[in-house]
Amino acid sequence: MSRDLATPSSDLQDYYDHIPPAHRISDYNTLSSQNQQNIPLSAVDVTDPEPYSDIPGASTPRTRPHFGDRRGEYAGYVEEKSRDGRRKLWVLGALSALVIAIVLAIILGVVLSRKSSSSSSSTSSSSGNDTISGDPSQFTKDARLKQSFWGIAYTPEGTLYPDCGAELSDVVTDMQLLSQLTTRIRVYGADCNTTALVLTAIELTKTNLTVYIANFPEADDNGEAYDRQKTAIQSAIQTYGTSHIAGVTVGNEFILDYLDDNGGTDPNSAIGDAGAEILLGFINDTKTMLSDLNVDLKIGNADAGSYFNDLVLESVDYGMANVHPWFANQSINDAAGWTWSFFETTDVALAQTLANQPDMSIAETGWPTNSTNVGNESDGPSVASEANLQIFLDTFVCQANANGTEYFFFEYFDETWKTEVYGGVEGYWGLFYSNRTLKNVEIPDCS
Repeated sequence: MSRDLATPSSDLQDYYDHIPPAHRISDYNTLSSQNQQNIPLSAVDVTDPEPYSDIPGASTPRTRPHFGDRRGEYAGYVEEKSRDGRRKLWVLGALSALVIAIVLAIILGVVLSRKSSSSSSSTSSSSGNDTISGDPSQFTKDARLKQSFWGIAYTPEGTLYPDCGAELSDVVTDMQLLSQLTTRIRVYGADCNTTALVLTAIELTKTNLTVYIANFPEADDNGEAYDRQKTAIQSAIQTYGTSHIAGVTVGNEFILDYLDDNGGTDPNSAIGDAGAEILLGFINDTKTMLSDLNVDLKIGNADAGSYFNDLVLESVDYGMANVHPWFANQSINDAAGWTWSFFETTDVALAQTLANQPDMSIAETGWPTNSTNVGNESDGPSVASEANLQIFLDTFVCQANANGTEYFFFEYFDETWKTEVYGGVEGYWGLFYSNRTLKNVEIPDCS
């Protein structure tokens, strides 16, 4: 595999320094102002990507005009997989309502037991054989880790429905590591006890983490997935409170998937609005649930960067946009600047046209480090490699922090199930390998 080791522009810091901070739109009068700057990037075109084939053996190259995580693109060569696996790259797992109730009761008993015992005692998790020894809040810090990220995208291991098998001990380890990198994380759904496990681990580790919990509904199952996760979220809030919850995200690339499934391309077309009607039913029901619990939490939605439906976005407090320079066929040397430019001109600009002006953040951005095959090891101008991940880290993280861009770096660790199901680069976006060992990168120090 070749390596693109070109040095990023030395002027990129100036590029960020002279751009108005994202989300401070009162000081950002016109989008044309950014085009008058001396932007030291050679490719920030956000309209016409080069064709890119992501399916081995495909006779017709495909394009990725939305610049976001595109699970549907892979359906062509995973037809033999289950329908859930074929249509959702980010489908997380789920337990039945009965199992969830039992697991939550056990976890609550663990927490209460821990509070009544000494810090040297062992803690049992929601899994029968999973035991945490000692005090999880006392852990050795890794000097290589820096709390430099605004946020990080996280999916607990073992939360793929219906094969739930997450261990509290693993989630505790994850919180210990994540807390050294950021103060915010986002998850994608509530199946397989995700919400309760994360909140339990945060409590046990006594880390300063807040989480954007989530419900990952389906459009065509009569609300089954939504209701299942709603029950889990409600139980977790009743058990753990909201002190470590920053918001509830309802839907992840829901409109993008709905358009794919129904032959649409425009999120604000009649097809897009039909999908929005379904999604808004879930969003409004979540609002009612939180109100019934006397809980005041922000409610948001996540979608691919150019696939937000206006009706949805004007009904939520925040929007999270997936913005991937890799899927936009950008050079690694242009990736950081392109990501900011696309996010500002597409997502922040859209939000400012709506009456509610929702807060906007980048839900996912990053760079893959490997591929299962030669056909997917390059996005065109650059390759998937740890060296290029380092370049993206060095040119995006501290600069985004400095200009006020809110983002969740994608992602915490490699997810092996994606490699098995989808192949290509899909399983190699982590800062850590799947065994939670830091990759051969240096975390930027933004202090």
